[in-house]
Amino acid sequence: MAESMRLAAEEAGLISNQDAQEQRGRDESSASSASSGGVNISEWERWGSAIGGGALAVFGVSRLLTHKSLTGAVLALVGGSLIYRGTTGHCTMYQALGFNTSEAGDNPNVSVRAGKGFKVEKSVAINKSPEELYRFWRNFENLPRFMNHLEAVQETGGNRSHWVAKAPAGSTVQWDAEIYNEKENELIAWRSLEGADVDNAGSVRFEADPAGRGTIVRVTLKYDPPGGALGKIVAKLFGEAPDQQIDEDLRRFKQLMEAGEMPTTDGQPSGRSATAGNA
Repeated sequence: MAESMRLAAEEAGLISNQDAQEQRGRDESSASSASSGGVNISEWERWGSAIGGGALAVFGVSRLLTHKSLTGAVLALVGGSLIYRGTTGHCTMYQALGFNTSEAGDNPNVSVRAGKGFKVEKSVAINKSPEELYRFWRNFENLPRFMNHLEAVQETGGNRSHWVAKAPAGSTVQWDAEIYNEKENELIAWRSLEGADVDNAGSVRFEADPAGRGTIVRVTLKYDPPGGALGKIVAKLFGEAPDQQIDEDLRRFKQLMEAGEMPTTDGQPSGRSATAGNA
């Protein structure tokens, strides 16, 4: 039931693909707590619910007593439910969706905390099979071939890798990452590890086109740039904004996989085939 509601919420856009993937990667203890009716909201959410619910309940009751208002009764009920949420630390909706924010402060499965950072979602149709595209992308060392902002990715073993990326003003940023969720020929999800210059998490889905014309590649990136919102604005000024990058990266990925080579700046083929290095 919880999985069905989570999938429905994802389809409706209430939660993003990346949020859903991060949630599926949560540890078993959090999932057990959420499904058993235990505490599944963070401390600040409990305080906010209790205080806000109390104020709303008082206002609703006063409206109900002075104006015999149905709205007052509804507000009082909503306020009461928020007070219950705050005092018990349990949210029924979170339970249904499988969410648990009670350990968000030290959850190792989330590299960009809820409510922080920025999210980019892009997609492209490529006239190749999901299997072929998955195999190429799964070798992360192939990524710099079409992602111009990446200088290098080195696989270090155990589903981990080291990334070096270009940053504004000619600088670079580095981080170690791990694959935390994977489904062969369908999904690859990764996240940065502790100590990253830029906290980030990403996923790529390979979905067979229902019309039988290849594959829909969907990329989701969540990142927390140094300087937060200011850092994002500065990056845009230097042409290093991830939303711009992903659009261009996917265009190059499509050309590389379909044509087997990358164009150079003057429009001539570079001769770098997609099969080279596709180990």
